[in-house]
Amino acid sequence: MLESSITKALLRKLIINFYTKVLKDELIGPIFIAKLGDDLSGPIWGPHLDTITNFWASIALGDRDYNGSPYAPHMKLEGLSRDAFNRWLELFSQTLDTIFIPQIADKFKERSTLIAGNFMRNLGL
Repeated sequence: MLESSITKALLRKLIINFYTKVLKDELIGPIFIAKLGDDLSGPIWGPHLDTITNFWASIALGDRDYNGSPYAPHMKLEGLSRDAFNRWLELFSQTLDTIFIPQIADKFKERSTLIAGNFMRNLGL
């Protein structure tokens, strides 16, 4: 059954399910593995998963646990391309559709598309 509400626990589930797909992806998996390793339970992934969960909670719930700059870390990543961002969006959308009802999933898709567009523009992609 798809979820009709947004909670931080559901956002955490979204993020874990999403990055599980990312690590298996031939295009963007290597980008994340090079930076964070190949084990979501590893010591580097834990803080990243917390940060990304808090990021989406700040957007969706007004949560104040996120206090970073989402763009800055992407400036240092090797292998980013328009295709990589499009794959990221594709996998994120697929994951959203397995957790949330369409009305909620579509709002996240809209926001993630705007964010990715801004990142690509700022990175010159």
